[in-house]
Amino acid sequence: MNRRRELTAAVLACAAAGGLALSSAGQSWAAVTVTRPAPLPPVDAALTGSTLAPLVPAAGLLLLAAAVALFAVRSWGRVVLGVLVVAAGIALGTAAVRTLTGAVTVDPADLRTQVGLDRATVAVDPSVGWPVLALLAGVLGVAAGLLVVLRGRGWPGMGQRYQRTGTTTGPAPRRPQTDEDRHQAAWKALDGGTDPTDDDPGR
Repeated sequence: MNRRRELTAAVLACAAAGGLALSSAGQSWAAVTVTRPAPLPPVDAALTGSTLAPLVPAAGLLLLAAAVALFAVRSWGRVVLGVLVVAAGIALGTAAVRTLTGAVTVDPADLRTQVGLDRATVAVDPSVGWPVLALLAGVLGVAAGLLVVLRGRGWPGMGQRYQRTGTTTGPAPRRPQTDEDRHQAAWKALDGGTDPTDDDPGR
């Protein structure tokens, strides 16, 4: 791929990863059942990805911002941005894997009631679909970030395609004087009271 296609691929991957992360963060990642001592009834709740893993929406926003920032920054700035994108992808993947493997903790503050929770039994049934979507977003983010780190320094920047290389700024060169220009200068000299055939204008 040439440099411009690499830049386009990285931008699209960051945007896709950010969109998938934000979409998945608003969906239910786990069903929670809280069994409390009698006579209190059990409590059922559905926790979203943003509740279980607050880094998921934050990483999604960072990836979307990186998709825009790739056009604005250059050289080492892109390398730093690529490292941030890799970190966001790792955060997404870690949150998704922890949920899929059941290694999640539920804060009682996330549930709908606090009554009897000190002696309750909490059972978490993780969902599969939305955490997998976040895991896919994490893989895309890591791939895009590595591409930016390894290749981003040589990519063109915003507006660079319109700049001409090898040109110098300065006054425009004068065009050769034509016969018509000399005739015009002679008539202007006559109008000003000067003889154009006189070799010594100061005499």
